[in-house]
Amino acid sequence: MNPILIFLFALVCILLFTARFRFHPFLSLVSVSILTGILAGQPLGAVEAVTAGMGRVFSHFAVIITCGSVIGLLLQRTGGMSVIADDIMRFSRNPLLSLNFLGFLFSVPVMCCILAYVIFVPIAKELSSKLHNPSISTATALALGALASFNLVYPSPVILSAAGELSANTDMLIIMGFFIALPTSIAGYLYARRFTGAEATGFSGAGEQIMPEFGKPHRLEAYGPVFFPLLLILSQAGFEHPPSLLAFLGDPNVALLIGVLLSLFSGRGLGAAELRALVEKAVRRGGVVLLDLCGGGALGATLALTGVGQALGQLFMQLNMPHILVPFLVAAAFQTVQGSRVVTMLVAPSLLMPLVPELGLPVEILILAMASGTFVFSHVNDPFFWIFGELAELEPPQVFRAYTLGGALMGGVSFLLVCGAYVFFY
Repeated sequence: MNPILIFLFALVCILLFTARFRFHPFLSLVSVSILTGILAGQPLGAVEAVTAGMGRVFSHFAVIITCGSVIGLLLQRTGGMSVIADDIMRFSRNPLLSLNFLGFLFSVPVMCCILAYVIFVPIAKELSSKLHNPSISTATALALGALASFNLVYPSPVILSAAGELSANTDMLIIMGFFIALPTSIAGYLYARRFTGAEATGFSGAGEQIMPEFGKPHRLEAYGPVFFPLLLILSQAGFEHPPSLLAFLGDPNVALLIGVLLSLFSGRGLGAAELRALVEKAVRRGGVVLLDLCGGGALGATLALTGVGQALGQLFMQLNMPHILVPFLVAAAFQTVQGSRVVTMLVAPSLLMPLVPELGLPVEILILAMASGTFVFSHVNDPFFWIFGELAELEPPQVFRAYTLGGALMGGVSFLLVCGAYVFFY
């Protein structure tokens, strides 16, 4: 069966199972992954791809998601998130834009837009309650800001590998990437604002707002579990080969475990029994998120097995279109198929390498056009899709509206800015 038809069939099945019939996302994703392998004539290969894809995602995200869930729930219960949200509202005239900026500022230093989102989404949910806005608006502003810099600003992993493979001028890439990413992030913020109206739906957080009997914690106890792990992760940024102790403490898994200890200390007034119950609740919540992530990893690995990425790339390169569209569409095709932006930018440059002389594009423009394509089209095989929805407590149709369509809009804005840079500077 044609790989492109298999891909379209798999996508339609996932949409029907999750959005229409309300099947659990994990079972839907794994079932469609196996069916995809059968249609591709590789049923045994599909089973291996499913287990490998799930294992890869679990090993990468298990500690991060679980720790982030524990920190968020404990700080919500102790009032720490309320302290941070109050400070943002006090010092910022536009809290929604501040969330967008937080995501933009930290996703590159921590080398993961998902990690930046996990760290700050409890603050986003607390702000949604205080602003009487649905959490879909604050979560979208945060997530799209993180995406903008992670996809476009060197030395993000998305840009780094392509810059090395294509021997780009990194100084030019840094400058161009930043000035394209900034308005792209603002476009994401403007898109998030559309969900602040009364017609938007989503969890507001007001129902879970329970203040502790012993009052709000001190600022150090409120900020410590969130920002101290962030400082540990950022402490490696100035070293090409950080000292072993710094590398250990700055590992995101270790840093967030330290954040859990700090959040437990902050909640010591709740008592051992309540702390234990809250941790168990947070771990269960994180487990649900991880199941959905593993399902997405299974689908991505199985679709890669079918060869649909190569088929889509070849189709775009054969069409008679402006040369600058080719890297954008090739990257968009790979992103649509396998879900990982980093993997997309590892594969797409290798595919385009023989065409670089024929395309006649400056390397920096070529890379940023591909990076713009990684915004499009992120859906059920993208781990961030499920993390975004689960931590903001949104249904899949809402995630499509906020994350998928918002990312597509940002990809269009980014690509137009890249075209403008090409016209005016080359």
